[in-house]
Amino acid sequence: MKKKILVVDNHPVILKFVAGLLEKEGYSVFTAKDGLSALDILKTYEPEIIFVDIIMPGINGDKLCRIIRNIPRFKNVFIVVLSAIAAEEELNYSDFGANACIAKGPLESMARNIIEVVKKRETAPNGFFQGKVLGLEGLYRRAITRELLSSQKHLQEVLRNISEGILEITPQGKIVFANTVASSLIGKPEEELLATDFIELFAREDAGRLRRAVKASGFTPRTIPEDSPAALNGKLFSIKFLPIRKEKEKAIIVILNDVSRRKRIEEQLRQAQKMEAIGTLAGGITHDFNNLLMGIQGHASLIAMRMTREDPNYQHLKGIEEMVQRGSELTRQLLGFARAGRYDVRPSDLNEIMSKSARMFGRTKKEIVIRERYEKNLWPVEVDRGQIEQVLLNLYVNAWQAMPGGGELYLQTQNVTLDQAYVRALKVKPGKYVKVSITDTGIGMDKQTQKRIFEPFFTTKEMGRGTGLGLASVYGIIKNHGGLIDVLSEKGRGTTFTIHLPASQKDTVKEKEPSAQVLRGNETILLVDDEEVVLDVCSDILRSMGYHVLTARSGAEALRIYEKNRDKTDLVILDMIMPGASGGETYDRLKRINPKVKVLLASGYSMNGQAKEIMARGCDGFIQKPFTPKEISRRIREILDVKQSLITH
Repeated sequence: MKKKILVVDNHPVILKFVAGLLEKEGYSVFTAKDGLSALDILKTYEPEIIFVDIIMPGINGDKLCRIIRNIPRFKNVFIVVLSAIAAEEELNYSDFGANACIAKGPLESMARNIIEVVKKRETAPNGFFQGKVLGLEGLYRRAITRELLSSQKHLQEVLRNISEGILEITPQGKIVFANTVASSLIGKPEEELLATDFIELFAREDAGRLRRAVKASGFTPRTIPEDSPAALNGKLFSIKFLPIRKEKEKAIIVILNDVSRRKRIEEQLRQAQKMEAIGTLAGGITHDFNNLLMGIQGHASLIAMRMTREDPNYQHLKGIEEMVQRGSELTRQLLGFARAGRYDVRPSDLNEIMSKSARMFGRTKKEIVIRERYEKNLWPVEVDRGQIEQVLLNLYVNAWQAMPGGGELYLQTQNVTLDQAYVRALKVKPGKYVKVSITDTGIGMDKQTQKRIFEPFFTTKEMGRGTGLGLASVYGIIKNHGGLIDVLSEKGRGTTFTIHLPASQKDTVKEKEPSAQVLRGNETILLVDDEEVVLDVCSDILRSMGYHVLTARSGAEALRIYEKNRDKTDLVILDMIMPGASGGETYDRLKRINPKVKVLLASGYSMNGQAKEIMARGCDGFIQKPFTPKEISRRIREILDVKQSLITH
């Protein structure tokens, strides 16, 4: 049976000469004019010897050798390089998988060397030709060839190190060149990419427009724009197609630009702007609703304080208080979403908060295996512990609901540094952050759901099973702490929520256990609120605790009363949002009357930007409506007892 040989050379004279020579020697010969044609032939033809030219259009001989060697059935095929540049270049042909090398020169000499290689391949041991280049006798180095080769290498080096992915494809879409960046972006080495169909790299939904772009770019440049990128290897790309002519042949240069991160940042920015607009509305509604809850809470508390536990209506009152607390929790979520502030901020250890919340969650959800990995010496963060616990529990519950048959929940903390390039478009400062990762092994989410999960009232649960505020409040709370939150998920492959919170230079402060009792006193308090119902009920609560109470319905009235009663007024409880003189203006004018005045700020908002500014100017405390008698009594004593301590010392 005749031995099979494949000859690959773009020069028709050489191709005809070598094929004719080998056929006369009794071999069965196939020919290919370039690397792509050769690879097509090799799909069905299995030669024992392959002759390969080095310099060819599209896929060079060295790359073709590497591709052939990566095909399992050609692992032992004998490859002979036919080199027109052997005199100018030191070819390490064994590096790319060739077994022998013949320099192109006079046809008689070349014919002799070809026959010698074929014959000795059958009789000589493996490695006989290793490192030898046959046919160099009588050849001399050509300066012009050396210069062109140097220029070509320089160009390849530039393309290899350029920041964009560069491909060269044929008009039919076959890849014949890929620089290092393109290989990295696509996730395949160049040898695997060469000769493959460029269109088939992409998902079906992008294939049609890419095919049209390739077809049209044979005549004029085409672009897949950044606002509608194509997806590949988990990334998003804008793509330019540039037609070029190489002698009589056409080719297309493809420039891949990875816009994944930019698109993600743009999406986060759009989300932030949308949430900010909705949050402003939610914050205003919540403030008014909290004032109503304060009235209900106050009246219920007053009646309960004057009633024995044996009274048949006592449990009904407790039921009202419980409903108020549930309403208050709902408004806290709304305020969290509205980014309406933190009101009890302390330098805290996130490891401690996460560990505590995980233990509490794990006791009730035993079908979930919790795996914790916390960084030692974690940087402190300045947070409202209650709100961050609310964030974590919301995310734990979200993970549990995504794992109806049980699963694993991975909790991790890490110290990280975010640079300017990362945070530029996200409205946060570069610097040190604590990173929190919460990963479940649940059902995951599709892209459309991921885009909407932080919207208020959006829920994937059936009607009546949730408010849709959980993740909205999570988003608002993290943003209000100057942090970032992101989600990565895939259907059937789980979900990861990632939170970044700014690190603090301050030492952590241990959490104190609040008093379980209503604390009493006999000092004089000036209560300022423009809501009649709040003023009435709160003054009654304060009197029931033993305090002397003065009331004012506006900032102007409060200033007049305080000036008359300055010496006997121990504390001012000041509403933040009032018509006319606001809480901030009233506070500043009170400080001018008496720089040592003690002020507790109260609001239906939590501690937002305006309240934070007042606190920064020296205000003594903040409490959010609706509050219980225990809460207000504790806040009052915290302020007044400090004052008494300073006086006695």
